[in-house]
Amino acid sequence: MQDKQKNSRKYTIMSICSLIGFLIVWELVTDVLHVFPDYSLPSPFQTLKSFIIKLYSTSPDGSILIVHIAASLQVALTGYLLGALVGIPLGICMAWFKPVDLFVKPIFDLVRPIPPIGWVPIMMLTLGIGLKAKAMVIFVSAIIPCIINAYSGIRQTSGVHINVAKTFGATNLEILKTIAIPTALPMIFTGLRVSLGVSWMTLVAAELVAATKGLGYMLQIARTIGRPDIIVVGMLVIAGVGAILTGGLEYLEKKYVRR
Repeated sequence: MQDKQKNSRKYTIMSICSLIGFLIVWELVTDVLHVFPDYSLPSPFQTLKSFIIKLYSTSPDGSILIVHIAASLQVALTGYLLGALVGIPLGICMAWFKPVDLFVKPIFDLVRPIPPIGWVPIMMLTLGIGLKAKAMVIFVSAIIPCIINAYSGIRQTSGVHINVAKTFGATNLEILKTIAIPTALPMIFTGLRVSLGVSWMTLVAAELVAATKGLGYMLQIARTIGRPDIIVVGMLVIAGVGAILTGGLEYLEKKYVRR
């Protein structure tokens, strides 16, 4: 236990040192050495100042930072949760029930190679540029990793465990519930993590094309008017929110999945 705590502290210190080193290099190439001019790459202090201002200022994109974050989270979590709620049961059913696999797999193999951002134009034409269109783009990007990992997790169920359960008279559904799904939980959570990352990246790309608010929209407006400080603020906020979401999912995994 003490060794785990020591290793945890060591990794935490290493992570902090890495972030500090990144900030030092960033400061050196901007304010100290002037490798990049202010209009190209803002310094850490300039970025921090713009971040604070953006918390209460609607310039230049019409909304404060919290509004953009809330808009992006609403779209991302709507599409992501729908993708998880549909994708995980569908992947489980495809792996466990052969007729479902035979029926769904051709359609899944047809849709899977299409990049998520490739769905943006058709969603814009059919659903406009509101929540529905972007949420459906996120849904398509989120459902695929959920299906793949749930399918793979169920397929990895030990045949020995299944045979033992059958020996004791367990039905097919009982085996699925008590053996296959618990065995597949690590893979299912892996799919949820991958899906979350893909959803967040797809959202930003979708908002660059079709949005009136959101972090991607904020980046697009800042690029148009030449505000690199707002661009860097947006990038850092995107990274920070993504890290928080991933951390929350990892916490749930540690709490509910036995390894």
